[in-house]
Amino acid sequence: QLQLVESGGGLVQPGGSLRLSCAASGFTLGYYAIGWFRQAPGKEREGVSCITSSDGRTYYADSVKGRFTISRDNGKNTVYLQMNSLKPEDTAVYYCAPKTLCTTATIPGFSWGQGTQVTVSS
Repeated sequence: QLQLVESGGGLVQPGGSLRLSCAASGFTLGYYAIGWFRQAPGKEREGVSCITSSDGRTYYADSVKGRFTISRDNGKNTVYLQMNSLKPEDTAVYYCAPKTLCTTATIPGFSWGQGTQVTVSS
C-alpha cells in the first residue's frame, strides 16, 4: 500500500518560509513522480508542484512559481517543498501524492494522507 506522510506545516507571517516534507512508507519513493497539492477551505484541491522520478524535472503552478522549490532525496525516501515569500492565499492543507508522470493523474488506488496545514497570517 502506498502511503505518504506530510509534515512541516505551521503558522507563519506573510513573507515567511516553511519547508514541507513528504515521506514514503512501505515503498520506494524514487520510482514515482511526486506531486504536491493543496486545498483551501471551500475550494477544490489543486496541483502546486511536481518532480519527476527519472531526471528530477520540476513543474510549478503559476501562482507559486519563483517562490516554491520542490526537491527530492531518494536516499531518505523524501520529497520536500521549500516555500518562501508566503502569502495569505497560500493558506491551505498541503498534500503529496505519487504519479507515474507529472503530466498524469495520481496513482490509481492511492489514498490521500492527512496533509499538513499551512496558515499564512499576521
